[in-house]
Amino acid sequence: MDSTPRARSAAPRRPNARGQGELLREEIVSCAVNVLDELADDEALSLRAIARALSISPTSVYLYFPDRDALVLAAMQRCHEDMLRTASGAEAGHEAPASRLRARILAQATWAQEHPGLYKVMHESKTSRRPGMPFKEVLLARTAAAVQECMDAGAAPPGDPITVALDLRAAVIGMLSLRINEPNLPWPPLTEQVDRFLTKLVGLAPSSVTSGREPRPTDQQRRKPITG
Repeated sequence: MDSTPRARSAAPRRPNARGQGELLREEIVSCAVNVLDELADDEALSLRAIARALSISPTSVYLYFPDRDALVLAAMQRCHEDMLRTASGAEAGHEAPASRLRARILAQATWAQEHPGLYKVMHESKTSRRPGMPFKEVLLARTAAAVQECMDAGAAPPGDPITVALDLRAAVIGMLSLRINEPNLPWPPLTEQVDRFLTKLVGLAPSSVTSGREPRPTDQQRRKPITG
């Protein structure tokens, strides 16, 4: 018996009008995103259950997605794009490069906490380990660009922004995965932990992280990083 959430039969569905096939595809992806958020496991997803939830035939799903992995990849891409929009929107509300980077990382972290099941699928699932997912590279590129802005403004020491962004990505993803999988640990406030990452990994001065003021390089050199 298929136990996929939201897989219960619904009322018969009226066929899409001619030329609205792309609309059906988007509905299938949206349904998969909702189910994956509940399941937190890509291998538990059933294409037939998705079809029942949408009151369409399994053949209609297979027309767009030949197998489960193809649908999970499409759902993962939707999630990455949504997270990217959320992070970019948060970043746009600030002017100082340090504040923009902080807003970006905090927005991504908040998105993960609001969608823990999806975050597990995006970073811990079998499908997530497959190569060739360029949509993942966009998020890294945007973070690297934000790090570069901090370096150019003198808010962070010079260096390779890609390397720093990768260090930051590894720290944030690891931290979020642990918070999701081991919620009973005595976790500090999320903002405090992110601020320590920004100070220790990016090299931002504590005051620039919390206040949005860009310190002069001489100010930054006199300040000590926040300790754990």
